[in-house]
Amino acid sequence: MKTVNIQAAKTHLSRLVEEAATGEEIILAKAGKPIAKLVPYAKTRKARVGGFLKGQIWEAPDCWEADEKLNKLMVEGPLFPDEPGSTMLVAEEKPQS
Repeated sequence: MKTVNIQAAKTHLSRLVEEAATGEEIILAKAGKPIAKLVPYAKTRKARVGGFLKGQIWEAPDCWEADEKLNKLMVEGPLFPDEPGSTMLVAEEKPQS
């Protein structure tokens, strides 16, 4: 980040703008005190729209029911599942319609 006096910035504005466009940030100063920052322009992102995954996400009818086997594994299971003698549960796939 470089600092340029406002008087010099008036004289070299085109060059400073080109430098900012390449990604450099330039501080404009008056009497050695920073007063503004010249940064590259960034396009704003579109606002997110909800519902674009409608119909693509499903949940099993029993997904909110307690799974005692999984609860026991979470409480009493091994800290490192790759240890010998440990078991891992695998999530079920989506049922075929």
